[in-house]
Amino acid sequence: MNADPIASAGRRARTPALVLLLAITTLGPTRAHAQQTRALSLEEAITLAARESETIQIARAGVTRATGQFRQARSQYLPQVNSNLTYARTLRSQFSALASSSSGSADTTKKSVCAPQIPANATPAERAAILAQASTCPAAQSIDFSKVGFGARNAYTLGFGVSQNVFTGGRVSGQTQSAAAQERGAEIEVVAQRAQLALDVTQAYFDAVLADRLVAIADTSLSQTEELLRQTRVARQVGNVSEFDLLRATVTRDNQKPVVISRRGDRDVAYLRLRQLLNLPLDEPLQLTTPIDEPGRVTSIVAANASETPLGRPASDTSTANRAPVRESEEALRASEGLLKVARADFFPSLSLTSNYQRLFFPQNVFPTLNQYSENWTVGGTIAWSLFSGGRTGGQVEVAQANLDEARARLRQARELAALDTRVSINQLASAEAAFVASRGTAEQAKKAYDIDALRYREGLSTQTDLTQSRLLLEQAVANQAQTSRDLAVARARIALIRDLPINTSALGAAAQRATQPSQQSQQQQAQTQRPQSSSAGGTGAGQTTGSQTP
Repeated sequence: MNADPIASAGRRARTPALVLLLAITTLGPTRAHAQQTRALSLEEAITLAARESETIQIARAGVTRATGQFRQARSQYLPQVNSNLTYARTLRSQFSALASSSSGSADTTKKSVCAPQIPANATPAERAAILAQASTCPAAQSIDFSKVGFGARNAYTLGFGVSQNVFTGGRVSGQTQSAAAQERGAEIEVVAQRAQLALDVTQAYFDAVLADRLVAIADTSLSQTEELLRQTRVARQVGNVSEFDLLRATVTRDNQKPVVISRRGDRDVAYLRLRQLLNLPLDEPLQLTTPIDEPGRVTSIVAANASETPLGRPASDTSTANRAPVRESEEALRASEGLLKVARADFFPSLSLTSNYQRLFFPQNVFPTLNQYSENWTVGGTIAWSLFSGGRTGGQVEVAQANLDEARARLRQARELAALDTRVSINQLASAEAAFVASRGTAEQAKKAYDIDALRYREGLSTQTDLTQSRLLLEQAVANQAQTSRDLAVARARIALIRDLPINTSALGAAAQRATQPSQQSQQQQAQTQRPQSSSAGGTGAGQTTGSQTP
């Protein structure tokens, strides 16, 4: 009698679960279709990565910075023109005492002597004496100090200054040479980073394609093991196989499930890496459309999309002298040579010519009258020569010489590593091509062997062990074919980009990694461009020139 209430309670408990399961089943496809799958080819992936890559943006910022430094250095060849406008309001001045000292008894006495009052009843002798005393006074002359600025309440100064370097001992030419080399090196770095990004995208793209292929292979193997288990169960029911064969088929099927789970996990990670490289949302579904089995097409795609200006460039240029690391090292050597010139320039004097022009306004009111002004105009020159620096100049020359020697050694090192890297890349391509050809034939043979074993097993002429062995061989052969297709595509892409690629230190070992890491001191020296030194006579003040002449 208690069975009915318990059964009804169980049905009531299962009802919400069934409703929830039905809702999930109904809403699941709707949400999946709401976010459409994005079809992505290798061309689109490389273009998208180049547009969104922070590494490319950093490299381009380096080019902009180097271009600005080159313009700064080159500007020292041209005249430097400056101007300024100043205003000063005098609240209290020392020249106001001149006005107060002219009052009092001295002014009265002077006025009485130089401008006498002759009485009407004065005798002729008194009149002659007074006139004789007045004749000794100087003529009435005075200086209007307000016109030259002494004590003026308002003062405006409009000045223009021109300076021109005549001789700098090689400082300007050395700075220009170093800045130009750094600009060319920065441009090479942009191309190298774009090529490396194209290779990284190609590798990540085909890693995801390979992961898809391996998942498909694992799913196929799982389907085969399930079909084998189904046939074994049927044969067991009719008494054609033993319970041991059924158990072995079950274990084989169950062992394949973890492989499928692992392959799907690897595929998810591969897609996450690809999305991160392309700056795409990590949950955006992708459908990769470029096949992995066409290495020739991959080469043309990479070569056409790896550079902003691919026309006119040789494909697969494997010469050592044209490798990007070698060209960058050559530019670094030229930059070091320029910096050595800059350091040695302090041993020589520098000569510059200057000219300063000023208009001075001293209005009584706040605002000046433009047609009432005074002028100052000077021309001159400055010779600057460091007679004693306490060893500073010699130390700078030693540092610059050491950096130059290091740059020469790094250039030789870059050539050696570039030649080795090129040889290794060519060898990897040859190995990948041979493995690709061999795997295609092996996969076809393994497929025929499995089909024969499957037929023999259905007819009772083969054992389950033989069929399982054939399946494993087929799975391995197809996986090897997919892996060799991926390796060949990446190897072809590397050879297509070898001219602009950095050195692959991961393939050359730890010694190459240590060799390609520049020292901190060298980085600081190369990154610091010498600032243009302003002329000491470049101001607009009249008292700032040496040997000036007023025209």
